[in-house]
Amino acid sequence: MGAQWKAKHKDLAANAKGRLFGKLAKDIMIAARHGADPAANARLRLVMEQARKVSMPKDTLERAIKKGAGLSGETVHFEHVMYEGFAPHRVPVMVECLTDNVNRAASDMRVLFRKGQLGTSGSVSWDFDHVGLVEAEPTTPSADAEAAAIEAGAQDVEPGDEEGTALFLTDPTDLDLVSRALPAQGFSVLSAKLGYRPKNPVAPGGLSAEQLDEVEAFLAAIDANEDVQNVFAGLGG
Repeated sequence: MGAQWKAKHKDLAANAKGRLFGKLAKDIMIAARHGADPAANARLRLVMEQARKVSMPKDTLERAIKKGAGLSGETVHFEHVMYEGFAPHRVPVMVECLTDNVNRAASDMRVLFRKGQLGTSGSVSWDFDHVGLVEAEPTTPSADAEAAAIEAGAQDVEPGDEEGTALFLTDPTDLDLVSRALPAQGFSVLSAKLGYRPKNPVAPGGLSAEQLDEVEAFLAAIDANEDVQNVFAGLGG
């Protein structure tokens, strides 16, 4: 299902924009810890570009930068926590959280996983590869994704989430290197982050329509949680 699970149905994605703004605000705050000037902070620059592409209000974006950089007088502290387990019908799931209350996040995950199975650390992660994910779009008609991947040092490339885009897969340590190399190969970077790829994804054809709907509903409920940043599901495209 790609590198990261995303709601496919309109009813599941109806409130996605508000949640997306909240997730991006957290990413911006964390990136801004290393400086509020995007010209000197590559991570912040990339997240700001993502925010602009989804029309995040300017005041929301600027407020997040000030909070993260410590310029607003507010203390911002998020802890990074990973949860592992299974969605209904044994679909493996990795859930990445950024939370200011670990106890709340843990309690919420226990409730949300009741329709699946919450595992312990390492119970599912062995079946995923930790990779860098760079989504980019061509800036010239002649741009070739496979050639760009080779020249930029990416491990692989496949179609991105949006039509016409490409998703470059990298070693986690090469994420920044590949991101900086792609523009010279005719690609504009839309997003760059670390994530997880399933090694043995469950084929959607192996599930009935009803079972697939159950998995989608389960993933949508987790994605809607305020502490959840990303949901990575072992479900084939």
